[in-house]
Amino acid sequence: MEEKFKQEPSDIIKVVLFGPESTGKTTLSEQLARHYNTVWVPEFAREYLQDKWNNERKTCEPHDLLPIAAGQMRLENGLTKKATNVLICDTDLLETKVYSEAYYVGHCDPTLEKYALENSYDLYILTNIDIPWEEDDLRDKPNERSDMFRYFKDTLEKYHRNYILVTGSKRKRLQTAIKHIDKLLKK
Repeated sequence: MEEKFKQEPSDIIKVVLFGPESTGKTTLSEQLARHYNTVWVPEFAREYLQDKWNNERKTCEPHDLLPIAAGQMRLENGLTKKATNVLICDTDLLETKVYSEAYYVGHCDPTLEKYALENSYDLYILTNIDIPWEEDDLRDKPNERSDMFRYFKDTLEKYHRNYILVTGSKRKRLQTAIKHIDKLLKK
């Protein structure tokens, strides 16, 4: 059962967009995939939770987190096979772990936590909160952006993840990310 949360082995460079909601992760994922002529892994939780909202008018609950994690890894493992030399991931299980802890009083399912910490990526791109909030059906913490950003940053540092911070305009964020991904590609 737990195999569905595990990364399949691969030699490509894996980059994760990481940060609070409404900080430009999807936009930057799409831009980076286009720049590197590769695929990007969308955030499985968006579709899963949007369907739940549309059908039940309910938001994310603790029992949703393992199906979300399994769906995310299914997407990532499938798209890894289609990627060129780099795979751009709109999110990862570590981000799911952060949301679990932030929303459910520090709790994270042990299986989710295990794979959030075991799965590995070459670079995390932490997206700053210096862009305007965009409301949608799923976003619900516009007044907690600073706290959530700090939680994301602290998590990367706590688990010694290789990360960079992107700030500013879409163009500036893209240029910063490309500069750091290019360094990885040259190694």
